[in-house]
Amino acid sequence: MAYLKPPWFTRRIFNRIAMAFGVGGSTTLTVTRRGTGTSQQIPVVVPEVDGVRYLVSTRGEADWVKNVRAHPSVTVGDTAYIASEIPVAERARVIAAYRPLAGAVVESYWRALPEDADHPVFALTPVE
Repeated sequence: MAYLKPPWFTRRIFNRIAMAFGVGGSTTLTVTRRGTGTSQQIPVVVPEVDGVRYLVSTRGEADWVKNVRAHPSVTVGDTAYIASEIPVAERARVIAAYRPLAGAVVESYWRALPEDADHPVFALTPVE
């Protein structure tokens, strides 16, 4: 599966700023790393479609995607969720809602990945 690794500046500097200030409407996703059990935090933009919130991977099969598959209990902002990957055939409408929210920078990721690259999408169910 394709993956577009973010540059050093994005990983080390920009993501921290985005999480601290909500740049571009982002919020913080916290997942459990599959290898170490420690927390991984990244900024995400979370679209809502038909009352359901979603996580969308713009860079393909990122580490956070693999971590969510291994440990589907996640936190977005201050809310706990169970993340469930949705089938490829159901992703288009979520991605269509996501792309305008995420902005022009994310469009460059879509162009950089192969046209048939997978963009995993997870439905979020609140934990009660």
